[in-house]
Amino acid sequence: MELTKVEQLLASYFEGTTTLQEEAELRAYFSGSDVAPHLQAYQPMFAAFAQSKDETFTREVVLPKEKKTTNRWWLGIAASLLVAIGVFGFFNQEPTLTAEEKEAMIAFEKTKEAFKLLSQNFNDGAEELTYINNFTETKNKILK
Repeated sequence: MELTKVEQLLASYFEGTTTLQEEAELRAYFSGSDVAPHLQAYQPMFAAFAQSKDETFTREVVLPKEKKTTNRWWLGIAASLLVAIGVFGFFNQEPTLTAEEKEAMIAFEKTKEAFKLLSQNFNDGAEELTYINNFTETKNKILK
């Protein structure tokens, strides 16, 4: 085989663009004894490829058994429920008031009751004013 063709095939081989036939030509060239001196560095590589081609794996391949996923499925559901209950409990709790806030709420309720009582008394007083208004109208009619 021509030296230039071998060099071109070798360059194509390292680029990954050779065909199977061209790779067979390279293996045949490097398995021979008349390899160019500057290409002898590649001869052990092709010899190793030829040797590894004849190797076979004789041990039995044991694949791990498939684990049951039903337990994980139930665990996932249980975890989701726990998270949902926790979130519901966190957001559903009543706010805790400090002592100052409690005192302010009590004062607000007492003030509300006082204003309600004041409003009732004021309304009762306003009803009495209607009697005075009627009296004044009647008096004006009589005096005219």
